[in-house]
Amino acid sequence: MSGQPYVVMRDLSYAPRVGNAHRMDLYLPPEAAGPCPVVVWSAGSAWLADNGNTGGERVARALCGRGYAVAAVAVRSSGQARFPAQVHDGKAAVRWSRANAARYGLDADRIAVMGNSSGGWLASMLGATAGVVALEGDLGPTSVSSEVQAVVDLYGPTDFLLMDRHMPEGALERFNQITGGSRGHDDAVSPESRLIGAEIQAVPGRVAEADPSRWVRRGGPPWLILHGTADPLVPFHQSELLLAALERAGVPATLYEMSGRVHEHDYLDEASDFTPRRVRHAAGGSVVGQAPATWELIADFLDAALR
Repeated sequence: MSGQPYVVMRDLSYAPRVGNAHRMDLYLPPEAAGPCPVVVWSAGSAWLADNGNTGGERVARALCGRGYAVAAVAVRSSGQARFPAQVHDGKAAVRWSRANAARYGLDADRIAVMGNSSGGWLASMLGATAGVVALEGDLGPTSVSSEVQAVVDLYGPTDFLLMDRHMPEGALERFNQITGGSRGHDDAVSPESRLIGAEIQAVPGRVAEADPSRWVRRGGPPWLILHGTADPLVPFHQSELLLAALERAGVPATLYEMSGRVHEHDYLDEASDFTPRRVRHAAGGSVVGQAPATWELIADFLDAALR
């Protein structure tokens, strides 16, 4: 699906700027027949950078040709603000998209969220916390809803306290080399501790507030989750925890277990991805080697979820 044309409006502000944070790049199909459903995208950075709008072109090339608008949004880094600021930012971006729908030809009733890594976490938090006043914030337009109608989570973390316990063999040493710490995700210098503002094991209550699986509720939007089984940074077990929570709540959800893949989603760009996979559904059951995990899968999921 590469090479799809789009019209882009860069450098929009959905809230007062903080560095690059609160910037939005809006990609639109060039010949939309009517209001376009929206995919709010935010790229991951381990919460260390305010560049979540990067990667918007990649998503737009894949989805604008299927009639979707893509809003690539930058949220604040952990150095600029602690949790729950990032959730406040994401909700503000959704509200801005809804409040400005008529101006930009968007469908205010069909908004999905999508991201990878910490951006996947953000998408899941937005999908799970509709109506939670404490996580709403007061940035941008506040007279419309921040509720979303679909979630695409690419290998986002869920329960920070369990990450070290389920890391692949040898991954902990590599992780420590990257972060400069010695105790993995539990270390004070880990991305998760920086986000929370304290060593995560010392503040389990605050960490629980940042766990999307704790907020999942019945009647929530459908989820599509993709995660590599060899991910050395966000253990695959994190997505298993989220799927289990969605299943308990009766929320439609599908997890693509990508065998041997790491902390990436390059398979989406492969014309026909043949990575061995197991596809699990929250309703129960699993299938080996179902539909390829490409952008077509993402678009088909969005078509079904947003009708």
